[in-house]
Formats: sequence, C-alpha cells, structure tokens
Amino acid sequence: MSFTIYVRMKKLGKQRSRDLQTVPFVLEKRPDTVRELLAGLTELGVRAYNARKDEGQVLAFLTKEEIDGQAARGKVSFGLRGGKDAVEEDAVENTFRCFEDGIYRVFAGEDELTALTDAIPWTKDLVFTFVRLTMLAGW
Repeated sequence: MSFTIYVRMKKLGKQRSRDLQTVPFVLEKRPDTVRELLAGLTELGVRAYNARKDEGQVLAFLTKEEIDGQAARGKVSFGLRGGKDAVEEDAVENTFRCFEDGIYRVFAGEDELTALTDAIPWTKDLVFTFVRLTMLAGW
C-alpha cells in the first residue's frame, strides 16, 4: 500500500525565489517517525537518480533561469553520464548524519522535528518543509 506525502520545495532554477511549490511524493508506507520519513524520501531520490543517470541528461533541457542559476554557483551541468549507481543504504545513512549534524531542518506544518525518533504529528493536509542551512564564511 502506498502513501502520498507533500513537501514544500524551492522551484528549480529560482535561486532567489521565496516561492515554494508543494510537491507530492509517494512512499511505500506512511512514516511514523522522522527516521522513516527521511529514509523513504532518500530511497525515492536514489531510485530516481539511478534511473536517469544513464540517460545523458538530468532534464530534457535547461531554461535560461536554470543556466543562470547554475552559472552563479560556478558550474553549468547539462546532465550526468554513466558512473556508478548510488547505494540506497549509504545515501540513507548520509541523510541521517546530515540531519543530526544540523545541515538541514525538517518541519511538519509549523512544528520543527528535531530528532530522528520524533513522531510525525499527522494532521489533515500536513505539508513538510525542508530547510537547508547555509554555512557562512569570511566573518
């Protein structure tokens, strides 16, 4: 049985945009904890990456905004070619480590989830938000 969750995500190529899109993700089951949520989303991401990595490009095309956004970060990438498959178990462990190290934060509605063992506060129309924290340098 599958379960759909909704995650607010920044639109690709909109580096300065404050608009977040709500994107559905279909998981194998409803996660009860942050650990299960992160594992399920990471596994989906790894499967999608592995499926598209040999296609020669990640997107069918890059828009001018996407090219400008990538160029501002120093590199324009039109796709991935070949290489090894990502390993789900390694990616999941990295996801957990990054969460515990505070690289990103997870919110369920307005509530921040701070530990892998936190229970998901399921409510009608719950939307998750992931916030990646940027490290500042050069003080």
